[in-house]
Amino acid sequence: MLEKIISGGQTGADRAGLDAAIQRGVPHGGWCPEGRRAEDGRIPDCYQLRETYGFSYLIRTEKNVQISDGTIIFTLGDLRGGSARTKDFAILHGKPWLHLPLDTLELFETAETVKSFIATHSIRTLNVAGSRESTEPGIHQRVCRIMDRVLA
Repeated sequence: MLEKIISGGQTGADRAGLDAAIQRGVPHGGWCPEGRRAEDGRIPDCYQLRETYGFSYLIRTEKNVQISDGTIIFTLGDLRGGSARTKDFAILHGKPWLHLPLDTLELFETAETVKSFIATHSIRTLNVAGSRESTEPGIHQRVCRIMDRVLA
């Protein structure tokens, strides 16, 4: 059913989705800002991302919502900033989305919730989005563990 993981390549949740896909041999991709811009510098070339025309994170956020069949938004708290805008774009484009606040959820239960979301919405291309590592330290590791379990 699930054929591809996409994200914008930012540190944290985005990159964790891509890392889990690479680890499990699942195709990955998505859009990133021009210059492969991320908070930690240039997004490494190991991530198979296409660059938008422009440096705005919102351009790539909307493109990734549009080309996916659904979006999972991982945070360690409430939706805010780019994560909230991801939800807004999903609603605007009529795409299924799910917010998972990891500070209140258990790892194995969360993985099962993601699997159920994928099955319920017949998702082939999943957009993994959420908080940056700098604003929510530890989110990369948590999302990696969840997505590894989803893709196992």
